[in-house]
Amino acid sequence: MLSDQMVFIGTTQNRAENYFCLVKVLDTKGNVLHLVTNRFDLEPEEIAEMYKSRWAIELFFKWMKQHLNIKKFYGQSENAIYSQVFMALIVFCLNVLAQMDIKSERKILQISRYLRAALWKPAHIWLRKMKEKAVP
Repeated sequence: MLSDQMVFIGTTQNRAENYFCLVKVLDTKGNVLHLVTNRFDLEPEEIAEMYKSRWAIELFFKWMKQHLNIKKFYGQSENAIYSQVFMALIVFCLNVLAQMDIKSERKILQISRYLRAALWKPAHIWLRKMKEKAVP
């Protein structure tokens, strides 16, 4: 942690009425992060740790959208969301296992697309496509 200050936010003409806590920390790449909060009950280290945890959650959801092809949740209950995420994880793991089993150089996304396209075709058609050299 680099610093911990009490600051006003805004310009002299348009300023927030209350103080805020400004915590300056270094990220893993050495960049300075400016974290602003109104949580004066927390230590600066706790604020930095909360931000780090929140960022990990954001990265997980980004990964889910990109790799599990979850663009939206179809149910609203906790159980429906768990079911959708677990099904997507199972499909992803099966694609990884298929990639490892046939020793394909293709990316998981390509494997998934080919599987979807060849879903009702004989397996040898899909296997032949997967064993072809991947074009970069």
